[in-house]
Amino acid sequence: MASTALITGASQGIGEATALLFASRGYNVVLAARQAERLEAAAQAIRTQGHSATAIPTDVKQPEQVNLLVQKAVDQYGSVDLLINNAGIYISGPAEEFSLEDWHQAIDTNLWGYIHTIHALLPHFLARQAGTIVNVGSIGGLVPIPYLTPYSTSKFAVTGLTRSLHSELVPKGIHVCGIYPSLIKTDFLERAVFTGKNEEDLRSRQNQVSQIVGTPVIEKPEDVAKAIWEAVKHQRDEVIVGSANLSAVSNQLLPNLVQWVLRKTFQHKDQ
Repeated sequence: MASTALITGASQGIGEATALLFASRGYNVVLAARQAERLEAAAQAIRTQGHSATAIPTDVKQPEQVNLLVQKAVDQYGSVDLLINNAGIYISGPAEEFSLEDWHQAIDTNLWGYIHTIHALLPHFLARQAGTIVNVGSIGGLVPIPYLTPYSTSKFAVTGLTRSLHSELVPKGIHVCGIYPSLIKTDFLERAVFTGKNEEDLRSRQNQVSQIVGTPVIEKPEDVAKAIWEAVKHQRDEVIVGSANLSAVSNQLLPNLVQWVLRKTFQHKDQ
């Protein structure tokens, strides 16, 4: 019987690419995201290739919706073998300019969204003494990045969540893995939150990220999907994706220099 993967943030970008890849490898895939039409289009694209895909619109910030998502997935396929937590939001600006609502948006999506799915699926995995949890994190959860403080806070928390769960659950037959990319060439800017000292500062930050994402060296969603596949296939604990390796190694060897460069890079009008 085919294994089943539940993937959040699956209507586009990394989540959609991952769903396509795992479906092509024989998995049933359950796609979850907020945008129902875009989500169904992604599922339909998989079905047209002859694979099984189910779209279940879900806001991972809402535990009731997540519980229903898991129940529907188990009812349809009999079990869920793999959880890929990917739903997230990018947020940038000076720390003092973020509202509490901004903070909640970052942490409720990037951290609590992962906790909700894990909380809902963990009893199922424990009962079967089998299962895999993949948390798509960020290099911002390994290297502190100024002017991304709410984002980096949430991603460092995801790193801690992933590593702690891995340590605890390995003896119980459950594998937990963290995936750490840098910025990826996706449509994440549609949902990103930017603040600034003024309107010019805000637009400058938006333009900077847009230009970075447009450079040829930036990885594509398919690169992250392949990293996830390899991590699941080979039971890897952590995978740092592509160019994120340079940031991780540089921060280990020359942390003060890296932080100075990052501050200068993202400072903009914050003098």
